[in-house]
Amino acid sequence: MTAIRLYVNIDHVATLREARRTDEPDPAAAARLCEAAGADGITAHLREDRRHIQDDDLIRLTESVQTVLNIELATDPGIVDLVCRLKPYQVTLVPERREEITTEGGLDLSRHDRRLRTAIDRLRTAGCRVSLFVDPTTEAVSAATALGAAAIEFHTGRWAHGWPDGADALAQLVAAAAVARSQGLAVHAGHGLTYRNVQPVAAIADIEELNIGHSIVSRAVLTGMTEAVSEMVRLVRSARESGR
Repeated sequence: MTAIRLYVNIDHVATLREARRTDEPDPAAAARLCEAAGADGITAHLREDRRHIQDDDLIRLTESVQTVLNIELATDPGIVDLVCRLKPYQVTLVPERREEITTEGGLDLSRHDRRLRTAIDRLRTAGCRVSLFVDPTTEAVSAATALGAAAIEFHTGRWAHGWPDGADALAQLVAAAAVARSQGLAVHAGHGLTYRNVQPVAAIADIEELNIGHSIVSRAVLTGMTEAVSEMVRLVRSARESGR
């Protein structure tokens, strides 16, 4: 059984800041607290519309994160340029639509998008480990392998939205993760995971990394970031150890 890592997405720390266009709360300060509380990595998504994380946030995170920085981005050439200059250890390419509240599904790899291929090639040349955010299907796994990705992150929205009556969605994640591992891909997962629904996903043996943001930041507003991250770390690791 593979070990499991928890990456904390700090986008919504920036969402709070941007609500007043001020300088607090600071995502970089939040990242330091997450790491101190046991997070294995930090995730931040620089969107084309800059609704939360800003360019300067990524620069400061690149300089200050002591674990692993995972930058999420779409294929916008300007953002790809910036990320290639920053050279984070890991990048995750995701779909974006300006009208969406949050990412609503995985990349459609059947479209053979030239911009996606170009972004992958440029980011790999810059030395970044490339992950693709996809739906948990065999077709998406095979397409990601063909594109030369090192990892995939499964969109867990179907499980999160249907929980706790989501046996089919969980079985889909289990099956897709096994296929991905058999093809040599590292398997990550995220979207909509909370303190109540995370453990069945964390228990899937072939998943080695979870990306969780909104639920942790929401709890941190009430309890503090250290307690919020520590509790999620405990839930994730205990689920893996017990296999539940």
